[in-house]
This record gives sequence, structure tokens and C-alpha cells, in this order.
Amino acid sequence: MSENINTLLKESRVYQPSAQTKAAAYIQDYESAYKQSIADPEGFWSNVAKELEWFTAWTKVLEWNYPWAKWFVGATCNIAYNCLDRHVKTWRKNKVAIIWVGENDQERIITYGELYRQVNRCANGLKKLGLQKGDRVTIYLPKVPEQIVAMLACARIGVIHSVVYSGFSAPALANRIQDAEAKLVITADVGFDRGKVFNIKSVVDQAVANSPTVEHVVVLRRQTPGVTLATPKEIDWHDWLKAEKAVCEAEHLDAEHPLYILYTSGTTGKPKGVVHVHGGYMVGTYITTKYVFDLKDDDVYFCVADPGWVTGHSYIVYGPLLNGATILTAEGKPDYPNPGRWWDLIERYGVSIFYTTPTAIRLLMRYGEDWPKKYDLSTLRILGSVGEPINPEAWEWFHRATGENKPIMDTWWQTETGAIMITPLPTVPLKPGSATRAFLGIEADVVDSQGNSLPANTGGFAVIKKPWPAMMRTIYKDPERYKTYWNTIPNCYAAGDICHKDENGYLWFMGRADDVIKVAGNRLGTAEVESALVSHHAVAEAAVIGKPHKLVGESIKAFIILKQGEVESHALIQSIKDQVLKELGKIGVPSEIDIVSSLPKTRSGKIMRRVLKAKELGQDPGDISTIED
Repeated sequence: MSENINTLLKESRVYQPSAQTKAAAYIQDYESAYKQSIADPEGFWSNVAKELEWFTAWTKVLEWNYPWAKWFVGATCNIAYNCLDRHVKTWRKNKVAIIWVGENDQERIITYGELYRQVNRCANGLKKLGLQKGDRVTIYLPKVPEQIVAMLACARIGVIHSVVYSGFSAPALANRIQDAEAKLVITADVGFDRGKVFNIKSVVDQAVANSPTVEHVVVLRRQTPGVTLATPKEIDWHDWLKAEKAVCEAEHLDAEHPLYILYTSGTTGKPKGVVHVHGGYMVGTYITTKYVFDLKDDDVYFCVADPGWVTGHSYIVYGPLLNGATILTAEGKPDYPNPGRWWDLIERYGVSIFYTTPTAIRLLMRYGEDWPKKYDLSTLRILGSVGEPINPEAWEWFHRATGENKPIMDTWWQTETGAIMITPLPTVPLKPGSATRAFLGIEADVVDSQGNSLPANTGGFAVIKKPWPAMMRTIYKDPERYKTYWNTIPNCYAAGDICHKDENGYLWFMGRADDVIKVAGNRLGTAEVESALVSHHAVAEAAVIGKPHKLVGESIKAFIILKQGEVESHALIQSIKDQVLKELGKIGVPSEIDIVSSLPKTRSGKIMRRVLKAKELGQDPGDISTIED
């Protein structure tokens, strides 16, 4: 049997960029810019780095001892300095940096000058608690501006931050605190979600009880009367910072000094601490934000992620602030108090760039197109998608619902890559469902398990062939685990995703390599089958797994969420199967379809198919600490 993966999904629609989009874009001709960047990647990245400020210059752009990379060798810099000081020295000091909207519609607006002062006070507060360069701080906060302030304050003095999403359980939080050996935890009393109040502090209390390295807990009190604190270990955020000076010099750090540890488990077992550094990560997030979203000074940029995920690190905090952008960030869910929540924010603040997830798009699809039609979305100029492959049906809906002719930047990247790797640029023709081509300076390919390039329309493994500045440097305290990314397929970074290239070199992601289903000698990617299911008018979301089958090896089982108003029936299930037959042929049709009310997802929106499979087969699902529900 061939080890290559069958590609069944056929998508022929192509959308050309408008004259207006072309005229505005930084990169007018992707092909020539890409060729140039690949001919001399070190020259390309060096020129990008020169757009930022360094305390001392590098002596060498890249030192590559496979699989270990050092970028901008010998240089000193500070990412927080580039996010703040660089702008505060210019007219941008009075420009809005952050617009924050709470779940209850409370609003806070923070300029670059004010953010700079808050970050400096927080950095001085960290020093007063005895934190030094290289120490670790765990940040376990809901989506509030203090989350961003704390991250930048750590970066400013060379302290390594480890942000943990505030929905994690006490054992999951304790694991991450213990692995990082954090000295300080920064948290809040409560978080708000769908009108409910969540006690965050009690989760921290349980986690810290088992974490001997923690010396202090700083608590942001959001409710009055405030929760009682056990002094001197527990400190109120406002009391901690009110007497601190608003001036704190940014540490001059080696370009390779660690910036953060972010724990990821997602679709595979034990959480791993991905380590990113100041220099290369700064260069990668800066230029991808600028070119992919065509970011200009008058844009209002809305990314719906939480800074607890890598999308929030790279594309709410660091990338946009490095570019001097105005960021909108909002607490709460896209359909609370109603499905107009995000459309209302776009209208209210004149959002021009909107970066969301396929999961959220499919959730909003369930409520129909009447909701977006109620709002004026004319300020939107660029759309973005991240997290999972976006199926053509959801792509088309997003394109239509926001008003035609707004290009969708369907971005592929990972916690480990640090920054966007495969993506259109605004001037590239778009194919619904394809992440198109590699970003400038990135050499991507689809290969077999030996690392040989595969011909067009043959499914294989997505790989990156050369190092890039924003790449992770190691897995914290587990260098052997880091090496597996580079040793699985010879001389390549193996992303763990399967993919095929079409005749134009566009990349189509087909799901995780772990999720390949083998049916009667054919190897199918989950994303294609799910995409065919979601193309049915009644289906809002779908996940598929392979189940052992005596005759064909594996059979396909689908789990489906119906759109609002649709009712389960034998006729409907047959109609869904007929749709898959039409889209993919007989081989892709699920033998079983279960209608469900929800799917197991990570809190960043990825469907955890291994959990569905374990449950179906009566197995242990492994680490499920990242699961939303």
C-alpha cells in the first residue's frame, strides 16, 4: 500500500485581489519577493531586523548546528523596548495601543504612553519582589489589559513569562507552575464568561499549595468587596504598583535570551514547554503582522484569541505592538449576549482587520447571515483565519457575510513556529480552503517519510526545510523532545500535519498526521471528510475518526453539530451521506453519523479527535487539561 495520502477534495474557485487591495499592499509582487527571499534568506531576515531597534548589532545572522539554531548572534535587544519605547519616542506616544471591552461592555482605552508607564511600574514591582533575569513568572489571568502589562513587564527585565489560559484546572495549572519552577503567580479574583462569574483565585490556591517554588501571588481584584488575601504571600495588584515609579530601563538582553515558555499539548499527550526568545521571535512576529495583514497606522486590528494561546502572544501582544498598531481585544464569547457580539464591536470601533478561527466562523454560521447583516461592516479591509484548516464552505460564508471582496488570510502556523509560516499575502489570488504559499523567507514543502518532495495533488507531510528566526529554541528541560521535530523526517522540521500541493504550488492542509484514516488501502485526511460534511446545508460543525474494521482496516465515524432549526432524521443523515458521496466519492462516506450538541475542543478552538476516538473505543484519552468543556 502506498504511504501517500489520497486527496479527494476538489476546489476550483479562485478570488483575485481587488485593485484597491493591490494598491495598498506592502508586497506588490509575491513571486519575485519570495524568490529573492529564498535566494538569500539571511539577507532577507537581516533587512527585516534592521527595521527594529537593537542595542548592539549582530556579528552573524544565523548559526545553524542542526537541529539547533541561534539567530542574530552577538546582538542585544529587548522586545518590550521595541513594543513601547520605540513608539513613545515618536508621535505614537498618544496613539491608542489597546481598546479593551469587558463582557459587561465596560471599556478601557490605553495609549502607548500610558501602557509604557503601566509596564514600567509593573517591571519595578517585579524587581521589588526579588525577581531577576531568567526567573519564571506564571500569569494566570482572564482576558484583561493587565495580562498584556504583566507579559511586557517580564520581558522588559529579562524575566521569562509563562502565560496559562485562565480556564485551566488546578492540576493543569500546578503542572505548568511546577515545570517552570515559577517564583511568582499573577492572577485575578474572578473571570466572567456568558454572564457567569468564575472564581479563578480558588484554582490558584489549589495549584500553589502543591508548588513549593512560588514565593508570592499577586491578585487583580475585579470585584468589590475584594477577596481576602493571605498576607504577606498574597498581594493586591493595585497596592503592589501604586507607589512604583513609571520609569524602568529595559534590560539589554542577548538576542537568544528566553522571552517565554508556553505549554502546549493540544492534540497529543503531556504538556510541553515551548521556549521562544527575544531576538528572532521579535523579527518573525513583527514582519508577519505587517505584511500578512497589510497593517497601517490608521488600522484598528481585532484578533479574537486570548493571550493565553500562542495566537494571543504573537498576534495580540507582540506582533501588533511592534508595529505600533491599535489593538481591540474583548472578553467573552462570540455569541454572548447574542450572536451579534463581534459584528457589533467591528461596527462600534471601526475595525479594519479581523483575525478569527474556523471554529468561531462555523459557530456564527449556525446563526445564519441575518446577524452580520444587521451591522455596518464596511470598515473591514482584511480578514484572517487561524487554528485549523478552514473548509471552503466556512471560507465562502465568512467572505459573503462580511461583504464581498475582503481578502481572507488563511494562516497556518504553530506554537512551535512562533509566527505565521504558510499564508496568502493580500495581493495573492485566493482559493477557498487553501493556506496558499509559504511566507517570505520560509521554505515549505510536502514530502514522503524519507523527505522526498511529492508531486502535485499527492498527500504527504508538511515540512519546513530551513530554520527561521521565530522558531522555538527548545522544549523546556526536555531537549530530546525538541529534537524529534527535526529527526522524524530527514533534514526537515516536521510539523505533524498532512498536506498536499496543487498544480499552482498552493498548500492544502488535510489534518494531523496522527488522525489519518486508512480505508480499504486509501489514506484519508480528516479535514477533507469534515469539509465535505460541513458543505451540507444543515451541518454547522463536524469531526471524524477512524474505527477499526475487519474488512477495510478502518471505517469512518462522523460526529456532527446541526445548524439552528435543523432536526435529526434518517432522511437528513442519508442526505448528508449523499453530499459526501458527491464531494469525495464512495471512499469518503462515513459508515456512522452521530448528531451531537458539542465537540471536545482545546480552548484555542482545535477539535480533539483523539478524545472522540478514545471515548468511542473505550480507551484512556490521555492528557485532557487543554479541553474547553
